[in-house]
Amino acid sequence: MALAAAWRRVSSSATGVAAQSLPDCFRFKQRSFCSSATAVASADTLLAKLLQLSTSQIKRALDSEDSVVAGRSSDLAVSDSLVARLASSSPHKAKLVLEWRLERMLNDGEKDRSLYSNLISLCAKIRNVPLAMLVFSSMEDRGIQATASVFNSLIHTCLSSNEVITALSLFEVMESSETFRPDSETYDTFISGFSNFRDTHRMRAWYQAKREAGFSANLLNYESLISCCVKVKDFDTADLFYNEMMAQGIAPNEKVLDSVLEGLCKRRNCERVKEFVNFLMECRFEITGSLIEKVVKLYCELEKPDEMEKLLDALVEFNQVGEALLQVHCGIIRLYASLDRLDDVEYSVGRMMSQGMSFSSPVDVERVISAYFRQEAYDRLDLFLEHVTRYYKLTRSTYDLLVAGYRRAGLTEKVDSVVKDMESSGALAC
Repeated sequence: MALAAAWRRVSSSATGVAAQSLPDCFRFKQRSFCSSATAVASADTLLAKLLQLSTSQIKRALDSEDSVVAGRSSDLAVSDSLVARLASSSPHKAKLVLEWRLERMLNDGEKDRSLYSNLISLCAKIRNVPLAMLVFSSMEDRGIQATASVFNSLIHTCLSSNEVITALSLFEVMESSETFRPDSETYDTFISGFSNFRDTHRMRAWYQAKREAGFSANLLNYESLISCCVKVKDFDTADLFYNEMMAQGIAPNEKVLDSVLEGLCKRRNCERVKEFVNFLMECRFEITGSLIEKVVKLYCELEKPDEMEKLLDALVEFNQVGEALLQVHCGIIRLYASLDRLDDVEYSVGRMMSQGMSFSSPVDVERVISAYFRQEAYDRLDLFLEHVTRYYKLTRSTYDLLVAGYRRAGLTEKVDSVVKDMESSGALAC
């Protein structure tokens, strides 16, 4: 049988291997994660239970929770969520869950090919190729014909486990087949896999192979290509792929934009960073905290408060709200504090709080306090603390900084006052 031949070939080769426009082309598409929240909630109780049990008790416990983890089509969201979360804390127990699922499917005479393919994909989360191969061969024993989708799942598991030779052998099996030849997803799997390895040479080779096979590039491909190139600091190639994607009218997602912006910031190209962020806002893209964090960090490192002020003005002009706006406010305050520009610090703090926002990190508060200490501006520090503590609760580390600063200055009364405040606030017990 075809699968038997494939199994023998792969097993043999694996022996000893360890290893629409913008404005029209810039329409952002949302991915659907409809049942993820429900799945997480449904699996919580069982997850806690499995983590407490010994490995010898796992399958017995699963028998009593059959409806949650059996792996039927209606239960996959819950079951997959359980395995994914368990894999991060106890891969061996996650493996037992997958083994149990396979046993139940086989005992029930399951013929749904997609369930076997899903089970193989989950093996990637625990990087267990032998178990994936067992699922693969179990299909054959029940007369279930393989498809490209099944092979793609198996290749994904191999690449996740760094078993590249096995993955390549599977591809060769697909190429020689009449029934499960490589499809677009097959090439996507290799492009993504080598991107994760940061192997730009083989990643680009598979991208070219996909185009030569007659398949069009998609958003997933460009996400992998651009991300990998930025990580290895091949910025020019990252720009080429981004421009190619845009020319084809493929709308970038947040991961692509994040990588492009990361590349610009790593090059410390302030002008292009500003142009890119303004371009996003003009296209009505919601600027996230993770995106703006890179820009704030760059401007702080280069000590460019004027650019930060312009960024803040632009965010306000385009009605950007939330985490991004707060990060810029705090970044401006942090930068002025490092430059000991106390007048600008106080103005910026007042501006931020007048917009209903307050500090989100003790680090920024402590940098302001340190600036006051460097300038020996103790009365102004008192006013700052009086104002800030109306909206922000000081942490133990902040109190410790105040005590140390006042002691160095020989201000015993202020030390005593801070200690009393610390005791009354409960920070002393932290």
